[in-house]
Amino acid sequence: MLFKQMMPTRASVRAAFLLTTVSIAPAASAHEAPKGWAYPLSCCSNFDCKPVSNGSVSERPEGYVISTGEVVAYNDKRIRNSPDGEFHWCAHQSGVDAGRTICLFVPPRGF
Repeated sequence: MLFKQMMPTRASVRAAFLLTTVSIAPAASAHEAPKGWAYPLSCCSNFDCKPVSNGSVSERPEGYVISTGEVVAYNDKRIRNSPDGEFHWCAHQSGVDAGRTICLFVPPRGF
């Protein structure tokens, strides 16, 4: 009789499984741009990326110039194609690298 009382119920087994599953489930891979595509995790920590106006990024012979004055060369591996045709800037938000570009999503160049 004592053994029967110690047996877990189906509901308690299910609850334990759900708790375990939820606690080991991976976090979301990245946050989304306003138009619904996901910024890659390599570019952000779920808050480092945002759309920026065309005026915030200019093109010069040496590369893309961010409004902060930082220049990102055209062949820099931080340059990404923008899925929605708009500029998106991913930058460190704090620390010694605050304001430094992690990734820059650029629209396709016109012909």
